[in-house]
Amino acid sequence: MAPSRYRQFCPVAMAAEILDRRWTLVLLRELLGGSTRFNDLRRGVPRMSPTLLSRRLRELEDAGIVERAKLTNEGVHEYRLTRAGRDLKPVVEAVGMWGQKWVEAEPSLRNLDPGLLMWDMRRNLDPRPLPPHRTVVAFVYSDQPEGRRRWWLVIDPEDEVDLCSIDPGFDVDLYVETDLRCMTAIWMGLTTVARERGRERLVMTGDRRVADQMPGWLGLSPFARQKKLAEDKTPL
Repeated sequence: MAPSRYRQFCPVAMAAEILDRRWTLVLLRELLGGSTRFNDLRRGVPRMSPTLLSRRLRELEDAGIVERAKLTNEGVHEYRLTRAGRDLKPVVEAVGMWGQKWVEAEPSLRNLDPGLLMWDMRRNLDPRPLPPHRTVVAFVYSDQPEGRRRWWLVIDPEDEVDLCSIDPGFDVDLYVETDLRCMTAIWMGLTTVARERGRERLVMTGDRRVADQMPGWLGLSPFARQKKLAEDKTPL
């Protein structure tokens, strides 16, 4: 671990030695969200280099926050939070709630990433309102370049939700066409599916039941329930 920067006995300073390094809190958000494998963590922090991700994981392991478990003889590992790591859940949630409450929306809506948005949506999706069989939802972001425009969520009630950036070859139950800013604002709780359908900024084609249930199965950011109090004139 790097030498102390604060040189204070205060517990806040000692915790900051570990937690305020660049990307650390965001990485902890991913671990607390259930990501355990290196490639899954990379999808949750796509702008973090693999080298820096490895370094931060080692630092968290050295600090007793993460433990690494080998899964196969081919060298596949899982990164699991220790008791100390799990105790950070209310800390990370409190930081996120503060940001949702007091930070203007515009800075967030300037940092748009379809892959990260879809990964978060996949992780928080609730399949219970959907039919008891495989459901495929295709998202089309009209403002994105061709290689990042189309995404598929494959929802199997007896398995995990899969996210595909290449056509999985299944029949699509519902097409959702919108722009990335609009979908991100919905995800963050800054607007709603119903409102954007009314404005025709979000258009759904296909199974009407799946479309009408979207507010239930979509889920939202874990921080969306926090009402934003920052003065915000961001046009949505």
